[in-house]
Amino acid sequence: MNQLTGEYNNTIDEKGRLSFPTKLRTAVPGNVLMVTKGSDRCLWLFTADEWEAFEAKMMSNASPLKSKSMQVVRHFIAPAQPVEFDKNGRLSIPQSLREYAGLSKECTVLGVAKFIELWDAGVYKDYLAASEESFREAAEDFNDINF
Repeated sequence: MNQLTGEYNNTIDEKGRLSFPTKLRTAVPGNVLMVTKGSDRCLWLFTADEWEAFEAKMMSNASPLKSKSMQVVRHFIAPAQPVEFDKNGRLSIPQSLREYAGLSKECTVLGVAKFIELWDAGVYKDYLAASEESFREAAEDFNDINF
C-alpha cells in the first residue's frame, strides 16, 4: 500500500458526499474505507487492513468491566461504518459523523501515513492556532527521531 500522506482542501456537498483527493484515493486498496470518530473533533478513515489492526489492538486492551476502556471503545469502535467510493470518487459521510466533526462545505483532508483525518476547514484552522504552543512542547519531547 502507498503511504497516505498530504494535506488537501476539498468540499462536502449538502448530501454529505466528500470530494476525495485523487492522490489518496489511488493509494487506498479496494473501494472502501472505515470512518469513525477521531480525537479533537475530526473523523478518522482507515483502509480495511489498518482498521482491522487498530480495532484488534483496541479490543485486546479493552475490558467490558472497566468503565474508562469502554468509553474509549464506544468513542472509536461503536460509531465506525464502512464508506464506499462512488463512480465520481466521492465518499458519503454518515450524518451522525458529519455532526460530530461539525463538517460544513469546506473540509481539510490529512493523510497521516496509516490513516486519514477529515476536518471541517474552520475547525482545523482553529485547532492549529490553539495548539501551536503545545505542538512545540510535544515536538521537543518527541526525541526518538534522529537525523
